[in-house]
Amino acid sequence: MRIRFTGDDLARVRIAAGPDPLWEMMMSLFRLREHGRGAVADWRRRARRDLAAAGLLTRVRTELMPLAASGAYFPDFLTPFQAQDGLDAATSVLADTPKIRVRQEMAVLRAHTTLPAGLDDLARGDGRAIRRLSELVDAYCRTTFATHHPHIQTAVGHARAGLVRQLSTHGVDDMLAQLPPVLCWRPPILTARYPAGDREIELKGRGLTLIPSYFCQDTPVALADDGLPPVLVYPVSRRRPPAPGSGPLAELLGATRAAVLCTLALYPGCTTSELARRTPTSLSSASKHAQVLRRSGFVTSTRQANLVIHQLTALGAAVLRHHRTDDL
Repeated sequence: MRIRFTGDDLARVRIAAGPDPLWEMMMSLFRLREHGRGAVADWRRRARRDLAAAGLLTRVRTELMPLAASGAYFPDFLTPFQAQDGLDAATSVLADTPKIRVRQEMAVLRAHTTLPAGLDDLARGDGRAIRRLSELVDAYCRTTFATHHPHIQTAVGHARAGLVRQLSTHGVDDMLAQLPPVLCWRPPILTARYPAGDREIELKGRGLTLIPSYFCQDTPVALADDGLPPVLVYPVSRRRPPAPGSGPLAELLGATRAAVLCTLALYPGCTTSELARRTPTSLSSASKHAQVLRRSGFVTSTRQANLVIHQLTALGAAVLRHHRTDDL
């Protein structure tokens, strides 16, 4: 896949504010049918158990998973742009998807895979079937993501913080160059291996929304319809920043300073008060530790009116990357 930028597109690159619930839902459906070890395996076992306890497992297997049966295509209406405003907004938009759009995209899906008879009403664009699907999506997300939400939020937040830091410090060109290795930025084209085969996307001044995803794996994903607002969903590392209270980083810096460094990785641009609250420590202690980190070159501090804003430097980010722990 090749995504071609113009100068206007570079000025309109956007970073999603956090995990997109419906993109995570779709990506997690692929993970749900897999086997293996690690963080997703732990989630998968718990998700199956929780879905069964909620009486949802059969419906998920017969009504949701067939929509993610093909790695080459799944309907775009399942991942509306408004999902970035949260699950309630996402399922509301999904429930109101125009019937003709559902029929058209389900027909494309049928060209890729055989659908069970239980999805016939949805394939016809039946309004009640669309609303039932929206309700099932809502129940699935609330059931399977609830206990794993801190891990998802941390992994996506850490990736987003890195992008924001790179963008604010070095600009959009360097930020695109620092995307994960599955993406290659050679101006004006962003290239990625793509499961649906060779494809070129012309942004044509519309910009691009980058959506880091916990459940996306191996290759980035884009919407099938080039006429929709362009997004690029890509996998983030499921490795956590170093635990602030223990391990080599805490031995090197001390537990509180390590906590301050990790906090700034997840929440760039913290004020001293926010650092104190998130660490947690006293206001005076947070200020002193930030000063030491600043003198060491790990942090920059900028005064804005009566606030002091703290950010990681490239050196501070490099220290964190070096001391990351194993997969969750």
